[in-house]
Amino acid sequence: MALEWVVLGYAAAAEAIMLLLLTVPGLDPLRKGLLSVTRSLLRPFLSIVPFCLFLLMDIYWKYETRPTCESAESCTPSEHLRHQKSIMKSQRNALLIAAALIFYWLLYSVTGLVVRIEQLNKRIEKIKAQD
Repeated sequence: MALEWVVLGYAAAAEAIMLLLLTVPGLDPLRKGLLSVTRSLLRPFLSIVPFCLFLLMDIYWKYETRPTCESAESCTPSEHLRHQKSIMKSQRNALLIAAALIFYWLLYSVTGLVVRIEQLNKRIEKIKAQD
């Protein structure tokens, strides 16, 4: 299952980098090409949503089927440590899922806004050219 988390991490990182490059001021020449790349990648990146739901169900299944260690007497120290590590990994993975989904939503929204701003700028230039 580690490969799925690596793929999700790389996808979230790619979304974050594209989002950062779209929103940093002063990159207008780069923004036009990046905008076309981002718009073409939005549909493939949509596959992150069902993938995240699958991984979230995996976390839930592992949570429901893991052995419990409520008291120190019922487990050895190594079992207790493994139990705590499992909880920490599940929390980390849930944060990664949330980050990937939030970055996708932000990338989708910002891309739409940047496209709308470019359309409005073209319209302003056209009106100025007519006057």
